[in-house]
Amino acid sequence: MEIDILPSEEGFLGLPKEDAVSYKDAKAVVIPCGLDASVSYGGGAGKGPAAMLVASHQVELFDEVFWCEAFREYGVVTARPENIEGLEIPTVLEGLAAKTTAILNAGKFPLVFGGEHSITPGAIRPFLEKYPDLIVLHFDAHADLRDGYEGEHFSHAAAIRRVLDHPTLPIVSVGIRNISAEEIPFLDANKHRITIHWGKDRKHWDIEEIVAPLKGRPVYLTFDLDGFDSSLMPATGTPEPGGFFWEDAIDIIEAASKNSRIVGADINELAPIEGFHAPDFLAAKLAYKILNYSLISRE
Repeated sequence: MEIDILPSEEGFLGLPKEDAVSYKDAKAVVIPCGLDASVSYGGGAGKGPAAMLVASHQVELFDEVFWCEAFREYGVVTARPENIEGLEIPTVLEGLAAKTTAILNAGKFPLVFGGEHSITPGAIRPFLEKYPDLIVLHFDAHADLRDGYEGEHFSHAAAIRRVLDHPTLPIVSVGIRNISAEEIPFLDANKHRITIHWGKDRKHWDIEEIVAPLKGRPVYLTFDLDGFDSSLMPATGTPEPGGFFWEDAIDIIEAASKNSRIVGADINELAPIEGFHAPDFLAAKLAYKILNYSLISRE
């Protein structure tokens, strides 16, 4: 499958031509997928990928952790967004899985920009095939363990349940503070592969305990932006109080990158607020930090 790439000035980080790399030489590929088909409260997630790309043009390229302009260590390009308006969710997921498969098979790091969280079962599919010992690191306000919602099997509220349709896949969820009674039986029946670090316990989180199950395993990172406290991230369809903050998330991602290998990721559920750029910028900088921690060795 051929991947159509945006000009570097329009893509992630807005790199001038002299700093750009080709698809062949890039180790990371950003995949915008503005799916917005099963929202149950606030809409607008379909505009999230474009807002993240625009905001990324303002992200400072020098990373103080790695003490360099980090993108130069790996090279990043951006896939041209496809028109998915009006398509059924399974059709979108099939197309996303095909694109992610091609990028992964080319030895590159796929980073998907959603759209709603229902993109994750499509994005993760090739990773499940390639890595039999894969584990998921999941940041979110919601457990997303419903077996469908409002008649949609692939609803954003069922994103993690659809991922866990793979019967041996384990997951570590961080920041959960919203779960329905109907999700509890599935959680109870799968406690051997679902570990939840509840938002209510944030003050007592032990980062080493959180990342311990990831040790030595390939990790797929899925990040629903409503995992952040709603005071920090109001630009999402289902904001929740009581969430984590920037340092909480970054410290966990850094720890995960030290004891395991992050092989792919998605960031989803940004619903931009017109004239309010802080959430867009936060999402874009988070994407840069995920790439840096995933692709730069600190040995």
